[in-house]
Amino acid sequence: MANTGNARGMIAVDKMGGKVLFLNPATYETEVVIDGFQRTVHELLVVPETGLAYVPIFGDGIHGRNPNPGHLLCIIDLVRRTHVGDIDLRPYIAPHTLKLAPDGLIYITCENSAVVAVIDRTTHKVVEAIDSGSTNGHRLIISPDGRRLYTENEEDGTVSVIDLETRKLLGKIKTPRPLAGIAISADGRTVVAVDDEEPTLFLIDAAAERVVDTIRLDGVAQAAQIARYSPDNSLIGVTSLKSDTVSLVDPSFRTQTAIKVGNQPMDMAFRGDELFVACQGDGSVHVIDIPNRRHKASFKAGTGCESLGFF
Repeated sequence: MANTGNARGMIAVDKMGGKVLFLNPATYETEVVIDGFQRTVHELLVVPETGLAYVPIFGDGIHGRNPNPGHLLCIIDLVRRTHVGDIDLRPYIAPHTLKLAPDGLIYITCENSAVVAVIDRTTHKVVEAIDSGSTNGHRLIISPDGRRLYTENEEDGTVSVIDLETRKLLGKIKTPRPLAGIAISADGRTVVAVDDEEPTLFLIDAAAERVVDTIRLDGVAQAAQIARYSPDNSLIGVTSLKSDTVSLVDPSFRTQTAIKVGNQPMDMAFRGDELFVACQGDGSVHVIDIPNRRHKASFKAGTGCESLGFF
């Protein structure tokens, strides 16, 4: 997601409402609603320099219970604020998390197919599919140098390690319990895997490919969900869907602050010294004052947004 205090626009994926919203970045009022998507819109990739965003159609279920998996990646024009096309990922299905890598390609987990699909942005075509090693591979992260891709394989309690130069699965890193989210440090040395059973983070040494530490989340009663580093890597935001909190964690993991937000917080977007948290359970978005580690404001957006971004 873009990090700018002077964003021209704000986009939100209303997973519960099945819509994509454009919001005013100053007043937070909903200005444009795009409807008519197949079920269900999940996740978001914003590429401001090309004026496009991408939203996967995961299917009509949830992770682990998705009887009618989707196969489309929707293309959203950020200037015209319209749905301008789709990328058909078939035969790969249940697309979820997607990231833009340093090589300029988009990588997206296709959960039910146990692959990471590779998309060329110039043609909007799938050019390859990489074995992820698990049909539970839900979210992914890419190392800053573009050499490694990691998927967190939820119920397996593993992280798959993929070499992006050869586009091959190198192996898996075992974690003590099932997982819910994943992030990586700016130097690529530490992979942060979110524990799906207890309010903890597993710290993985990327070079050694093993868990080296477990960090308890202070003031968080139940397991967390998503971890996201700020663009300047000065902070890690961690949401707990079950505890209705977002934790601001120092990259050294020595200090942290848990802040109450809305119901079922999911993904986050940074803008300057603010963190925006989307809460899919009650249709609220919460603004966190990062320097003062406090709740600043909240507003309504759709039925229940999962992902946010600025451009």
